[in-house]
Amino acid sequence: MDSSMENEKLVTALKQGDELAFEFLFNRYYKSLVAFITTYTRNTELSEDIVQQSFILLWNKKEDLQLKGSPKNYLYTIAYNQFVDQYRKSKRNNDFLEEFRLEFLRNSIDENEELMEKRIEKLKTIIEKLPPKCKRILIMSRQQGLKYKEIAYKLNISPRTVEEQVRIAFKKIRKAFEEDNLFLFFMFKK
Repeated sequence: MDSSMENEKLVTALKQGDELAFEFLFNRYYKSLVAFITTYTRNTELSEDIVQQSFILLWNKKEDLQLKGSPKNYLYTIAYNQFVDQYRKSKRNNDFLEEFRLEFLRNSIDENEELMEKRIEKLKTIIEKLPPKCKRILIMSRQQGLKYKEIAYKLNISPRTVEEQVRIAFKKIRKAFEEDNLFLFFMFKK
């Protein structure tokens, strides 16, 4: 049977609540998903919990599956997103550069680690070259996780000024990475 046809039948069966289809997916991908997530967590027990949560999520949302292609890619995406959620919950003080690294890890199947490290170094260099006020505000916003109002209060400036400084920082970072297709959207979320 053609693998795309097999995938289609699996997804259809899963959407209809077929426990055997779910069990098949679990048996087929559980170990490789645990290995994949362990490359991020470096903790097998935590990885097993994350993968189990991923399968629970798959089962709970089975009727809503809008799946085209391989269930494997879908499961890997769910597991990765569960890992990121777990990571963010466990780490109160989100590290801006670590967030950058995580986004690249998402693309690690095709991505060259040396290239990733060069991008992170490039980002550090760009941040270092920002005007002092702009750099300080960016670090307070992204590395320390402070809201614009909190930064404004601490620095005795208006929230509008904080917003403008962050915009300037992102503009410079965006310009430096304009030829890099993997420039990260997360830096622009707030």
